Amino acid sequence: MTIAIAEKIPSTERHRTMNMLLAAASAALAAAAMLAVLRGRAHWGEVAPLVWAHIVSIVIATSLTPVMLLWRKGNRRHRQLGYVWVGAMLLAAVTSLFFNTRATAGWGMFTGDFSPIHILSGIVIIMVPRLVMYARVHNHHAHQRTVHGLVIGALLLAGFFTFPFDRMLGHWLFN
Repeated sequence: MTIAIAEKIPSTERHRTMNMLLAAASAALAAAAMLAVLRGRAHWGEVAPLVWAHIVSIVIATSLTPVMLLWRKGNRRHRQLGYVWVGAMLLAAVTSLFFNTRATAGWGMFTGDFSPIHILSGIVIIMVPRLVMYARVHNHHAHQRTVHGLVIGALLLAGFFTFPFDRMLGHWLFN
């Protein structure tokens, strides 16, 4: 879509469309993650508790994302679920800092090597509190922009790269 066409679409309609697309993508990612976990049940005992905390927090965040994007905003339920979503995102980011991203087998724990995905974890740790602050001061535009950025970058993009390259969930899902 060109910028000229996008500018003719009312802002609320663009946000609604974006919310629907992100909700659908998040629901698909949550379903894929849950299916991978179920298919990998024979290997559950090999997975470290920290990795389980990461997986559970991501499944919670991706499962709540469609609800948060599509249901009514600003009410008590939205705020309560928002805090659950924020907690899940922070837990996912913090736990990911301790993974060994270059482990060739066993999906091991962090050994001191950093990769580009660790930058994303740092961004999440910085942006999630800002997201809450924007909501608390009723800066709806900044709040929504931050939500969209976190969903696209921290959930969908990072989630996409969870499945290829013989990573654990990808291995469970496709093998």
